[in-house]
Amino acid sequence: MSGKLFVVGTPIGNLGDITYRAVETLKSVDFICAEDTRVTVKLLNHFDIKKHLVSYHEHSVKQVSEEIVERMLSGESCAVVSDAGMPCISDPGEDLVRRCIENDIPIEVVPGPTAMASAMAISGISPSRFAFEGFLSVTKKQRYSHLAEAAKDTHTLIFYEAPHKLTATLSDMLEYFGDRKISICRELTKIHEEVIRTTISGALEYYSDKNPKGEFVLVVEGAGSEKPAEELSIEDAAEQARRLISEGMKPADACKEAAKSTGFRKSDIYSIINGKS
Repeated sequence: MSGKLFVVGTPIGNLGDITYRAVETLKSVDFICAEDTRVTVKLLNHFDIKKHLVSYHEHSVKQVSEEIVERMLSGESCAVVSDAGMPCISDPGEDLVRRCIENDIPIEVVPGPTAMASAMAISGISPSRFAFEGFLSVTKKQRYSHLAEAAKDTHTLIFYEAPHKLTATLSDMLEYFGDRKISICRELTKIHEEVIRTTISGALEYYSDKNPKGEFVLVVEGAGSEKPAEELSIEDAAEQARRLISEGMKPADACKEAAKSTGFRKSDIYSIINGKS
């Protein structure tokens, strides 16, 4: 008889947010899969939990997943946790869940805090319909394609971002989204928790002389309130393409991305930047 996988939510900052059920589950399983064992061991020590930890991160997913599944098939129970919040959301735990489903291994969720839901709740931006966008790619082509697609979405948008990339992300959002309302949630549930409710341009001004610190959740107003794409000129679209080209993107790809976010035809934008009209 196979064991079971427990998907366990852990605090996103304040250890007091852990649930009784999460503590009992972590005490009862045979072993725990952790994104970063150094982070998880601090949580376990706080609650006097002594369990074997398996390092499970994006660079070890394939090999480690197979080993974990084999252990569960032999009857052991496992809990998977992330560094903070619910595992399997922008997290390698999703691969383990998929493998358990393929092998008919029972899965049980032990819910806990999530940064995206917490940020959405206090953002002041409509929570009725929202889309979780996670982290933007560091690859420029994928990043710009993601932003261009998200720019059309009328749902409230939620992004995660690291401090060293925050200002660059805000600049890209201003170009692709227009100057929308944004709620910047930093270090949620921690001592230095901060929520800045402003516009994207206001956020850029705020951080022009400040060094961003901590982990960020960005809640951005959906399409509809900002300047519509049809009010942009073909020159605006061409200028966007030129900027992408200056950052290393191929002209054809740059024109394609500019076309997605502005509504103008790729061929027309290409003609403008090549001086053919």
